[in-house]
Amino acid sequence: MPSTPRNLPRLLGDARRWFEEGLLAALEAGGVTRVSPAQVQLFAVLDDQGTTVSELARRMGVTRQTAHQAVHGLVAAGLLEQVPDPAATRQRPIRRTVEGERAHRQACHILERLEGQLAERIGREQVDALRTALEAPWGRPPNPSSA
Repeated sequence: MPSTPRNLPRLLGDARRWFEEGLLAALEAGGVTRVSPAQVQLFAVLDDQGTTVSELARRMGVTRQTAHQAVHGLVAAGLLEQVPDPAATRQRPIRRTVEGERAHRQACHILERLEGQLAERIGREQVDALRTALEAPWGRPPNPSSA
């Protein structure tokens, strides 16, 4: 019985997991504190100068509570810290610690290597075309009445 072709969102999710699994394995082998996929995603959307938990939740597409749990684990691991915001006393942006910066640089290097390995497997032109398609402006998602 033929299998149903995977739709594009599933293919994109599978591709993201390929990178996540490779990244997590390499980080662990490199001695970085063990992190979850949600924590990796949080690191990916964190601004260098710091980001609030609410903004992290929005960027990750999760609840504030889920983002807070990921932050809490990374703070406990010494990779993130909460800092006071002099402009808004109720907000406490999250930013990387010195160790978090080291882990972030290591992760960026690993992701470059993984992209190179992908290019060896499927071809540099395919990877470049994929990057071009994903970087192109897609516009806002269509509203239900026009979909």
